[in-house]
Amino acid sequence: MTTHPAVEDFLAMVNTRDADRVDTHCTIGHIDHNPVVPDGREANRTFWKGVFAAFPDITATAKDLVISGDRVAGRFEYVGTHQGEFLGIPATHRTVRIHSIDIWRLEDGLFAEHWDQTNLFEVLQELKSAAVPA
Repeated sequence: MTTHPAVEDFLAMVNTRDADRVDTHCTIGHIDHNPVVPDGREANRTFWKGVFAAFPDITATAKDLVISGDRVAGRFEYVGTHQGEFLGIPATHRTVRIHSIDIWRLEDGLFAEHWDQTNLFEVLQELKSAAVPA
């Protein structure tokens, strides 16, 4: 499969669960069009720290990747066990699979802008229904 250094760095960040690696693939002014993820490199780092706390065993795999000009598009799968609070949902200890199609705009080889489509809504519904009230 064709690859790109920014995608390789992104996958390494997820698979090592090291949010500080956002510096290797994200511009400082990174714009994210996903309403769950705020703009900016630091906000991206904070988002991923929350993901890694909630899913400490999460892994990511690129299924397809297309590179054209200043755009990288891919299909990804994330698998992890929900072991901590995520977006207000307490740990359910369920294994989840999140599928996404992502498009990034590059600046100087780094992700500058991001769009995605995911099954996150369905995953959140599943986790909410499995959550045991306190």
